[in-house]
Amino acid sequence: MPQHPADPADVFAWIDAAESVRERAGLVRTLRPRPPVSPLLDLASNDYLGLSRHPETVRGAREAAECWGAGATGSRLVTGTTELHAELERELAAFCGFEAALVLSSGYAANLAAVTALSDRGTLVVSDAGNHASIVDGCRLSRAGTAVVPHSDPDAARKALAAHEGRTLLVSDSVFSVDGDAAPLAGYDAVCREEEAALLVDDAHGLGVLGEGGRGALHAAGLAGAPHVVATLTLSKSLGSQGGAVLGPAKVIRHLVNTARTFIFDTGLAPAAAGAALASLRLLRREPERADRAREVAGRLYGRLTASGLTAARPDAAVVSVRAPSASAALRWAADCREAGLSVGCFRPPSVPDGISRLRLTARADLTGDEIDRAVTTIVRAAPGGAVDCQALS
Repeated sequence: MPQHPADPADVFAWIDAAESVRERAGLVRTLRPRPPVSPLLDLASNDYLGLSRHPETVRGAREAAECWGAGATGSRLVTGTTELHAELERELAAFCGFEAALVLSSGYAANLAAVTALSDRGTLVVSDAGNHASIVDGCRLSRAGTAVVPHSDPDAARKALAAHEGRTLLVSDSVFSVDGDAAPLAGYDAVCREEEAALLVDDAHGLGVLGEGGRGALHAAGLAGAPHVVATLTLSKSLGSQGGAVLGPAKVIRHLVNTARTFIFDTGLAPAAAGAALASLRLLRREPERADRAREVAGRLYGRLTASGLTAARPDAAVVSVRAPSASAALRWAADCREAGLSVGCFRPPSVPDGISRLRLTARADLTGDEIDRAVTTIVRAAPGGAVDCQALS
């Protein structure tokens, strides 16, 4: 028998050191299971339109599960594609203004699929510095050359694209999840047309909030259905369900079916999630005012918080970001809000590209005026020292 001179447990001793570093920096993350009905006012989730518990959304999930079963039973290319998946793809594409759509198990998987399938070793992928981690990981997995350009800078993107001979792909969020600012889509589109590059846009935070009736940022910019444009999105934010999708020209979608590993080798989206997303999509089509309301709530939160002396980023969609003095202060601030009955997001490194910690608030369309008042009062009262700009109040 071979001898083991060291205790096998020692191979993970490095984790203890890493954990100590995280604790000192205020960057420890923990899971916090929530009950079915939370007593907290929710400004932390991505349920922008308040549809995750809407009776029609829940009924869509229940009926799909009763009809198709609890799981998709296999990958989409084997047994995991139901008539329900195909129906959802048709209606998503039509609603957002694209030729075709492909549903995947998550928005993360959708971004990995799109970036990796639309690039190879000879491709240059130009990525906005503020992009979501799923885009960053897609670039890493693509084996393509990657140029990360300054945030929302079309000129920098143009220079990077012009320097490459061969296929090029410009990738950006439509609305950046940290500060809620919108990408310069018109500028990025002009650059792509000039340099003959493809444009891939993650519209996770635009669908349901921007564009006519919530049809998304690309629809609002007049880019939906353009032959060089591909979009990704999630079903887990405005539609209150789970899953992701890629939208674009039909030939692009056919290419993904044959080449995208996170589509080919993953079990299909559960029918209940597809049914819920389809029900929410149809509800949004009937009640387009929900998108306007989400933006209105965001504007009210921003206006009230900044008037109180807090530093917040002006929202272009439904995300309101409020800066904190430090990571530990942000963590304490969020905890104090929770103790006062308000749930808020807390973004700290490495989730924030600029290293500045924040509270991240979700402006849900179903928030009442009283709930907005309560949220603002709680956040301001719980603000740590250094968060309030006294000069702004003078």
